[in-house]
Amino acid sequence: MERPRQLTPSFVKGVKQPGRYGDGRGSHGLSLLVKQSSTDRVSKSWAQRLRIRGQAFNVGLGSYPLVSLSTARDKALANAKMVAEGGDPRIPPVVVPTFAEAVDKVIALHSPGWKHEKTERRWRATLETYAFPVMQNKLVSEITTADVMAALGPIWLAKQETGQKVRERVSAIMKWSIAQGHRRDNPAGPDIIKALPKQSQPVEHHAYVPYMRVGDALNKIHATDAWRFTKLCAEFVALTAVRSGEARLATWSEIDEMEMTWSIPAHRMKMRFEHRVPLSDAAMNVLVEARDLKFPEFPDCDLEGLLFPSPTGRALTDNTLSKLFRENNIGCVPHGLRSSFRTYCAEVRTDIPREIAEHALAHIEGTESELAYRRTDYFEIRRGLMEDWGEYVQTCMRMPEGWG
Repeated sequence: MERPRQLTPSFVKGVKQPGRYGDGRGSHGLSLLVKQSSTDRVSKSWAQRLRIRGQAFNVGLGSYPLVSLSTARDKALANAKMVAEGGDPRIPPVVVPTFAEAVDKVIALHSPGWKHEKTERRWRATLETYAFPVMQNKLVSEITTADVMAALGPIWLAKQETGQKVRERVSAIMKWSIAQGHRRDNPAGPDIIKALPKQSQPVEHHAYVPYMRVGDALNKIHATDAWRFTKLCAEFVALTAVRSGEARLATWSEIDEMEMTWSIPAHRMKMRFEHRVPLSDAAMNVLVEARDLKFPEFPDCDLEGLLFPSPTGRALTDNTLSKLFRENNIGCVPHGLRSSFRTYCAEVRTDIPREIAEHALAHIEGTESELAYRRTDYFEIRRGLMEDWGEYVQTCMRMPEGWG
């Protein structure tokens, strides 16, 4: 069969002689490779010779007749254009995900580092409720600032905290998209705030009771018929100035009774570093009472069990403590007791440096360099402070209501 200068459909169909048949000038290196097996079966496939970044390569374009001559030429032209633009046709094309698909990927990436399972539920709930109606099925490469504005507009002033969280979470999806090469800009970045109405509503802080009323608050709590461990947990929170979750999940294995020290492991701390709490005599009294209650109530419980178990033996929930405070008009939430302690430091223990008081609350501040060289947690100084605070609270509890 006569070989033409340029391949034709009839030649490609009829050629059976093994060999490589080029498509002539201007074909961008396209050729037809004909092979014959030991059983005289003839196979035909397309290849393209390309010079990618100065080096020659053969790139397969598929087999004939699944890929026709015209299709092979189209592929060869597209590959040649890609190489001319600095691309590489040997690399599979990047599949750009939709916003919903990107949300799944980002959550899967970050969720192992999240402290609580409910964080994932909150991420999904806010994005599905407020971002999905606008962006769910859009490719992340196609999302615009206008899309983000459309999602945030209805809630930016009406639900300010939610609006901020939605923007931050959409921004995280966009940052991931940039890192994956799907886009170059972040339409949900901080600059979009300038295009939205100004949020003037002040930030609401946790309610708290004045430090001189903490004793009254604890007396009121102890006078209720609530579960005894719940009441002891509330008092322990007040005396140690920890977050309620750190006390609710505390175990006996974390307590060194001889050294009067509570070591909270890093994975249970908000800032993810171990926090040592010096236990005052008042705090130790709470633990003694908890231990005396613990064994008659749960005789099979070992020393590594919870300090303050619920009636089912599991950890108390955050809502249990909050409900106790709310239903008995304590005037604050459990977290507010930390503010009571901090105000005591500022107004009564004026000799205590701010840094010591902040360490007592596990608020560690400073530059990366400062933290690298500061190898103390001021533990012994804090022990004296916590002992004074515990004695002050117990004194308040012994005095008539409203004495201060």
